[in-house]
Amino acid sequence: MPGRGAAPVGVFDSGAGGLSVVAAIRAALPALPIRYFADTAYAPYGERSEEEILERTRYACGRLLQEGACALVIACNTATANAIDTIRSEVGVPVIGVEPGLKPGAATTKSGVVGVLATQATLASERYRTLARKVQADAPGVRFLEHAARGWVELVEAGEIDSPRASQSVRTAIEPLLAQGADTLVLGCTHYPFLRGAIERAARGASVIETGPAVARELQRRLPEQDLASSAGRGPLRFESSGDPAQFEALAHRLLAR
Repeated sequence: MPGRGAAPVGVFDSGAGGLSVVAAIRAALPALPIRYFADTAYAPYGERSEEEILERTRYACGRLLQEGACALVIACNTATANAIDTIRSEVGVPVIGVEPGLKPGAATTKSGVVGVLATQATLASERYRTLARKVQADAPGVRFLEHAARGWVELVEAGEIDSPRASQSVRTAIEPLLAQGADTLVLGCTHYPFLRGAIERAARGASVIETGPAVARELQRRLPEQDLASSAGRGPLRFESSGDPAQFEALAHRLLAR
């Protein structure tokens, strides 16, 4: 069982979105020590080039490995889509990414129409296109409606998760998807679960799918030698940011408290 000297898992995102994954990990593996790196000085990643995203992902993962991380979680859909294959080829620890939950979305929908909300960089990536083709080959009757939810990352980074501006932005994105028959919404960015209250109000009963719990299950599978789920106590969670560390830590505590 892990003690104070247990190696941490490193979790990385462009900003605060990956904290939704941290919440799922801590729910499943409360004793697991976690080091979180937020690249807030370069966020958001959604409209950056593939080269920039890879460079920043390399940097963040390197920082976490210097902290002794025994595994890496790239808790950013955009970084996963554009950089995870390269990172896996370059490091010697397990690397777990996140991807839009198209498969559970296809399994959940009754109308056959699934709305996919993600950043432009995720939707444009070859990794996403390959995933969409694979899922549609297995579920040919399902149609994915993709929408780049611009501004949502910035809302979460500003702590605006229940503001009138957030509610309006969410309604503007979701209502056209519902009008086209979507009864299931896939949150393809780890920032978006923090807007879940506004999303569910706008969704009018549509199912909402996020991927944090699946990442936690995969992490538990990849660390079988540590009986983390049954360990007593809560492991330490430490934050690092490329931007203002005090500002980020305040935001992190506010979001995790929810």
